[in-house]
Order: sequence, then structure tokens, then C-alpha cells
Amino acid sequence: MRPILRRQSKWIVLFGKFQSKPIESKRLFSSTKLIDSEYGSFIPRHIGPSDQEQKEMLQTINFDSIDELIRATIPESIRLKKEIRLDKAINEPQILQRLKELADLNQTKWRSYIGMGYYNSNIPAPILRNIFENPGWTTPYTPYQAEIAQGRLESLLNFQTMVCDLTALDIANASLLDEGTAAAEAMQMCFRFHKEKRKKFLCSNNAHPQTIAIVKTRCEALGIEFNIFDGSRDVFDGRTPLSDFFNLEEYCGILVHYPDTNGNLDNLEPIVQLAKKTETIVAVATDLLTLTMVKPPGEYEQICDIAIGTAQRFGSYAILNASEIFICYLFLSLRIGIPLNYGGPHAAFLACRRYLTRLMPGRVVGLTKDAQGNQALRLALQTREQHIRRDKATSNICTAQALLANMSAMFAIYHGPQGLRSIAEQIHKKALYLAKQINDRGVNKVITYNPFDTLKIKVAVTKHVKARAEAVGINLRYYLDGKHVGVSLDETVTDQDLNDLIWVLEGEREEEHIVYPEDFLQNASGLLNGPIARKTSFLTHSLFNRYHSETNLIRYMKKLENKDISLVHSMIPLGSCTMKLNATTEMIPCSWPHFSDAHPYIPPSQAKGYQLMINELEQDLCELTGYDSVSFQPNSGAQGEYAGLRCIKAYLDSKNEHYRNICLIPVSAHGTNPASANMAGMRVEPVFVLKNGNIDKSHLQSKLDKFHEQIACLMITYPSTFGVFDEDIIEICEMIHKCGSAQVYLDGANMNAQLGLCRPGDYGSDVSHLNLHKTFCIPHGGGGPGMGPIAVKKHLAQFLPSHPIVPDDLLRVPKSFGTVSAAPWGSAAILPISWVYIKLMGTEGLRKSSEIAILNANYMLARLKNDYKVLYTGPNGTVAHEFILDCRDFKTTAGVEAMDIAKRLQDYGFHAPTVSFPVPNTLMIEPTESESKSELDRFCHALLSIREEIRDIENGKFDRVINPLRNAPHTQRFVCSSDYNLPYSREKAAFPAPYIQPETKIWPTVARIDDAYGDKNLSCTCPPVDETFKF
Repeated sequence: MRPILRRQSKWIVLFGKFQSKPIESKRLFSSTKLIDSEYGSFIPRHIGPSDQEQKEMLQTINFDSIDELIRATIPESIRLKKEIRLDKAINEPQILQRLKELADLNQTKWRSYIGMGYYNSNIPAPILRNIFENPGWTTPYTPYQAEIAQGRLESLLNFQTMVCDLTALDIANASLLDEGTAAAEAMQMCFRFHKEKRKKFLCSNNAHPQTIAIVKTRCEALGIEFNIFDGSRDVFDGRTPLSDFFNLEEYCGILVHYPDTNGNLDNLEPIVQLAKKTETIVAVATDLLTLTMVKPPGEYEQICDIAIGTAQRFGSYAILNASEIFICYLFLSLRIGIPLNYGGPHAAFLACRRYLTRLMPGRVVGLTKDAQGNQALRLALQTREQHIRRDKATSNICTAQALLANMSAMFAIYHGPQGLRSIAEQIHKKALYLAKQINDRGVNKVITYNPFDTLKIKVAVTKHVKARAEAVGINLRYYLDGKHVGVSLDETVTDQDLNDLIWVLEGEREEEHIVYPEDFLQNASGLLNGPIARKTSFLTHSLFNRYHSETNLIRYMKKLENKDISLVHSMIPLGSCTMKLNATTEMIPCSWPHFSDAHPYIPPSQAKGYQLMINELEQDLCELTGYDSVSFQPNSGAQGEYAGLRCIKAYLDSKNEHYRNICLIPVSAHGTNPASANMAGMRVEPVFVLKNGNIDKSHLQSKLDKFHEQIACLMITYPSTFGVFDEDIIEICEMIHKCGSAQVYLDGANMNAQLGLCRPGDYGSDVSHLNLHKTFCIPHGGGGPGMGPIAVKKHLAQFLPSHPIVPDDLLRVPKSFGTVSAAPWGSAAILPISWVYIKLMGTEGLRKSSEIAILNANYMLARLKNDYKVLYTGPNGTVAHEFILDCRDFKTTAGVEAMDIAKRLQDYGFHAPTVSFPVPNTLMIEPTESESKSELDRFCHALLSIREEIRDIENGKFDRVINPLRNAPHTQRFVCSSDYNLPYSREKAAFPAPYIQPETKIWPTVARIDDAYGDKNLSCTCPPVDETFKF
């Protein structure tokens, strides 16, 4: 957010205080030379069609120039009349040098033992190189087209199995955004289970502060009373029962931490027993590594109901890229493997008992069978999700953290159960040894009574400890009472680190190499010898026990990768998803240690490079959108929607207009919109659209007249999900603003059609979320990570998200509605991607990207419109950056639906467009600016060829049931089988176009998925060995 960091006479103000040494925020460093030729420019590397191809495409659509096309497409009333003021574009080597100078301002030589849910971790290099730095894993879309996503689905199933095994619960989802968000989702599960009648929720005061803040924020919007109980030892031991203070029959759920924020691991049995008597659901925030040593939530006599947490310390993000390891070791003395990432992204998890399955948020991978009876995987129970149930969905979640979940699963596979247990025991041993040395000296005292890795220490003189810590470059957790400090250890702690910590905390320091007493761990550990020691095995499936060599692991990862279609294979023309180029140069900085080694709660003075980058990115986004401030806290587009709506509600509440709680949403909106409005405590009222795709202004006016004093906002996507720029957008915004204090929320999902051409903040919008994983090039990762920062006009800025670790007065959000993410700046470690993209493109390049996105869409429209009905166009017959093909008539004429076309496209080597959204039985196509004319032609050829196949069905050449579309996709196993018995040739089945050759053929690894079978026979963990995947 702009208040975090701002320019003042070429000085940088960090959190309201001038630094002793000024840092000049130069938009271009003195060493940077501007590009002076197209050869050095990144713009033609990002834009797919060449200049000559653009001319040919313009001729096809009967326009003389790009400018003429834009004038025919975007209403004149909203087109920009001035130049966007961004830095002039620079080339790729220059931008990496520029960002390196910023990164060097982050003081990553400091060692952070702050904990609070964030730990240093060594990520195996094979996982880093072959997943995180591999576009085959980073550029696929969410696996809705399961037949060409079996690799990621298998990996996510492994993640779910890992979580279920370690928590001993029945079912887990395929990741959530972060631990705090997962806790809030667990709270909503409790609320829904009790039919929203029990409007109280209870939380331990020993939860992490950020978790408490997020759950409290979510409760406030839903009208749930949020109470905190004293999570002391007496309460957990049952000597002071919770029922003495709270009537648990009034509470839908209880959240406890295990271990808690102070490091204590308590026996959960007394609390769980109390809760069961009143049917109060128990949610446990836990740590997967800890669960290798302690009794999991699902093994208590009275089983805990939900477990949540983060898989961050399971190597869930990047360290150095391999080419930098030697350089960094030689010159910077950095340790490898500290995936803290200034807060994210990291994969969270949620597991629960089976009776709560259909209340779970997010995506769940499950087993099923394909059309030929073979075992297959797909996303299960999708009827719970926002794209189907809208405001009645279990959650608004769309993006999760699939890429990070896959990395965490591979971490567990690589180490196996014994390796994970060994890592845990080493960490635990070091924590116990540190506690012993501190207590033996007697100056300070460890008050954590049953630790795994974290110690809370009562110190004699805090200033003395802090001075020592700073002298050796160590960050500790300093409690607000000024009397306690916290230390959290991890797998990266060396003997030298441990000795430094002992010295800082005034313990008995040992020699350079620590020698532990014989049987020290067994004798000193209260966990291993106590009632909560883990007695059961975990990760027993052979999958977690056969890939411990690097050779085997790399082959396994490659085998999975080869099952999936990503942008390395072909265009992915998903409407409303913007699957554009994720350039290598944009991705490289995410592996730099100066970005990945920063704990989110370090002092701001140690993260000056991050703050400068965030500040510049905010200013650029404001310039591009016409807004005044940006918060980067939301971790996804859906979370951005929620945050933006909460800003609006907080603004209205500040004006004593609490009664405004209706959110008007067009029926064409993405399902996250109504789901987010519901989560924000608003009531959704639908607004109709006209046959041309525009908002029905008369219906909108009738809603405004009927609910005038209750209207909180209009939530609109622009250009619409129908692919058109509504000519009346200014008038529509004015209609809302005439309705008292009502606001306009403009969904930024389609911002890729507007860069440098028009700005939401200029034509009437008050707030938008921006999908950085769409318009600004963060890759989709097969279902996450994403980023959904919210941009607001000036009057809403003070209501933006706050954070309990970064005080409101320093963020200058004194009227904030609360907290949405565990980290102050969300998934900060992927922000360099968008920063680099904007700097490489500059004003001219970004405008060009939107122009070519519009050109590509209209070119494809022109090629397809004579064979497919186009559902919506603008008044001049053009579309924005996407368009919809109407497939509804084919059901009558040929028994073919849009999904059949989608599956047949797999035989042609393509991922399908968006199916049946926003109109059932249609295809929404968005080509993006990054695809060349030849690739557009190839995809159009595939659709035209499929249209001929539909005509063959209509003309009786093919049977209405047994035909290439209804049987699609065709697998290699079936086509090559002697059992092949279809009434059309193998060539027609598998090689239906001349450009599809055996050496380049992309084979789906399973036939068409049977979704109904999978949901009726739900299984969401790895199958037994004798049933393991045979494809």
C-alpha cells in the first residue's frame, strides 16, 4: 500500500521514520541504459504476432489499423486521452541488474528465528529445479480438464495423502492460501455445520496473532461473536475446564494451536471431551513436521474434527537457483534453503473427519474411473464450489496453492517417513539443548513447558538480549510485554547458530562443535516420554518409500509432468483466465536468496529492497488503473474481492450507514463475486443482462429504486464476462453513485483488455482487485499461487487491510476493516514477476499488449464466426479480449455439447477454452497477446475441423453416440490396442489434423473421466498398492 513507503524529496520514508542513511528511490538506476532499438526490447518477445502478421490479421477483420479496431471496440467516452506515465521500457539484462540492486538492499545475512508459523527450510535442489523453475509445472491451469492433467492431479493426491496420514484424519483438500486463511475457513465450516444458528466462535489466546486477527475479521462480517479463552496449561489439563467460563452449547467451534504460538504442546483430550458433549466442533492448527513425533489430531480418543496449518517448512518454495549457489557461497556466505519468502506463497492445508466432507472449502482431488474402466483422477465434489453454487458455496476460493502443494508433497516423497522423523528429532533435540543451556545459567528462564521447536523465554533485561542478538545478526521474536522473547528452531540450525543463540540468551556456551550427552533426546524430551507421543506409523504407502534417490525422484517428477498440457505445449485459450506468457526473465528473481530468505516479520530496515519494489509496483498499478492506493495483502483474486467488499462496508459503517448491505451483481458474473459478497456479510441481488450482453439498465434502476437505502455496491466485471465493453459503463457507475454512498466494485479479472487504453478509476469505479496471475504474468501454477491486490480510490484507502504485526498507524490504515492474510504483503516473493513485467514493457508495451489481446480475439472471431454462432459482440461487431461460441444448437442437431468439443480438442493437442461459463453449453475463448498468428490459426483449424465432424454427425456419416466427439479423448493405449473397434479409423481418432504428427502428438493418459462415479465412490487419498495407477 502506498502508506507503507512513499517518496519525499528523493528520500524514502519507512514506516513513518527517516532512516539514518537516505535511500534514493530512483526509477532507473544510473547504471541503466535505456533500450534504443527494437532488437534489445522485450516487447516483441512478449507479443506473439509479428508486425507483418498483425497487418494480415487486420486485413482479415477489415480494419486498416490497430487504432481503428480499438476505436470500434472501446467506447470513446472512456478511452484514455492522456499518456500513462511509466518508466520507459528497459531490456532483460538491464532489468535484472536493476532488481539485483534492489534485492541487495534486503539484509538476508541476518538469521531469523522469529517463528510464528514461518521457518527456515532446506528444499532439495531437484525439486527446486524440476518443479519451481520448470514451466511444465508452473504454467498449466487448474486441472478442470482432468484427462490432460493426470500428473498434477496425482501429485496433489499425494499432498492430500500426506496431510491425511500426518493428521490421521479422513480427508484433506488440495491446499489453501495460508494458515490464517485456513483457520478462517475452518471457522466457517463450524458455522455451516450448525446451520448458521450457533453464532459464537472460541479461540485460544495462544494462537498466532495473525491467525487470531484473520478469524476475528471473518467472524465480524458474518455476525459471529468471536471470543478468546485463556489457553493455559490448567485449561488444557482440565483443572480449569472451559465450561466454567463459556457455555459451549452456544459455540459452533473452538480453535486451538498444537503446538501453540509459545511452543507448548498440550494434551487436547480434556478440551475435546468437553466439546463433544455439546457438539462443538474442534479445529486444531498444527504443524506437519511436529506430527511426525506427537499424537495427531485424528488419534485422540475423542477425535478432533478439523486440522489446519501450513506445509511451508516442507520445502514449499524456492531458494537459490543452482547457477547462483557457488557465487552466493563465495561472496555472500549465505546458507542455502530458507524458503520464508517474506511471507509467501506457501501451501496451507485443511483436513477433517468424513462427516464434514461436503462442507470443506477449496478443491479436492479424488479417484474415479474413465470411460474404459481404468483408474483416473479428477477434481471431486465440485458442486460445493463457487463456480456452481455462487453465493451458496462453501467458500469463495478459486485460486489455491497447487504449485507449492506439489513441492511439499515431493519433499515428503524425497525424505520419506524416516527422513521426516529424523529432521523433526534433530530440531527437537536442538530446542531442548538450547532450553537446558539457558536454564542452567539461570539468568533467563524458559517458560515453555513442553516444546517441540519453539521456546518462550522470560528475560532479565530485554535490551541486553536484543543488543547481543543484533551484534551477531539474529532476529528473535520480541513479545509486546517487553519481558519475553521467542526462539523457533528449524532444520537449518547449525552448531554455530545454536552457540550464537546460547550466547545471545546468556546461556552456557559450548565449544565450536556441540556434543550432546548420551541419550539426551530420549531423556530430555517430554514429548517422546509423555502421553502425546506418536505411536502410529505414517506415510506407509510405497509412494513415500521408493523415490529417495535423486535419480528416482527426477524420473517420477518428469513422468508426472509428461502427463499434462501446459503453455510449453500449446496455447491455453481459457476465457477470463488470461493464460499469457510467463517469461523466464520475470521468473528468475523469485529464486534469488535476497527475496526468498526474508521472514515476513523482520524489522523494515532489513527489507528495504522489498519495500522499494512494492512501492514502485503500487505506483505503477495506480497509474495503470486510475486508483490512488493498493494493498498487496490478498493472496488470490477471490480474497481480493472479499477484501475490497470489506473496505466498502467499513467505509459505509464509518458514515453510520450500517444498513447498506446489498451487493448488486449481474447474472453474468464469475461465481466468486456472489460467494465473496456473502462472506463479506452482504446480501446478493442479481441484475439482469440484455441480449447484447450489456447490463439491463432498467432492471438495475428498478433494484436501485426498491433497495435505495440498502445498496452497498454494484459488483461488475469490465469488460464483461461476455467479452464486450458496455457502452453505458459511465452512466451505470453514476447510477450507483447517485444512490447515496453506494460504491462501484469493478472486478479486475479482465484488466488485460484495458492497459493503456482506459482506466477503471477514471470511468467511475471505486475499488478493484487485480489478478496479478492473469494480467501481470504471475503463472497459474496448475491452480496457484496467485495474487489479488486491491486498488482503491482515495476515500477508501484508510479502510484497507491491516496486520497485527505491522501497526495500523504505521500502515496509515486507521480505519481498517481487519486482516485477510497471514503475511502483511501476501505472497510477496512472487511480486517481482509483475514488477519485472511492467518495467520490461513500459507504457508503450503494456498498451500494445492490450491492443494485441483485442486483435487476436477479433481475428479468431472472424475465422470462426461463419461456422459457430458468436453469442455477443459490441455495437460495431467487435469483441474485447475474449468471446463466446454458442454450442447449444449442437445438442439438438448432433447430440453434441460444449464439453464434447472440449474433450475432442485434447485429441488435437489443445486445452479447451472455458466451458459453460458464463453461459451454459458455450465455449469462452481468450487467446491473449502472447500467441502468434500461426498458433491462433492452428487452434482455429482444430475448431473448424471439429465443426466438420459435427456436420458429419448431423448428416448421418457418424452415429450420434459413437463418434469422435462423444468418444474423445482417445488414449494411446486404446488407439494402439487390438481391441480398437470404433467405426472410424485410428488416424481419425488420434491424428485428425495434418499438423498432428507422431513425434509431436500430445496424448491424454486417460479416457473421458466419469465424474459421477467418483463422487458416488469418494476416495481422496492414494489407493492401496495393488490398485496403484497402471496408466
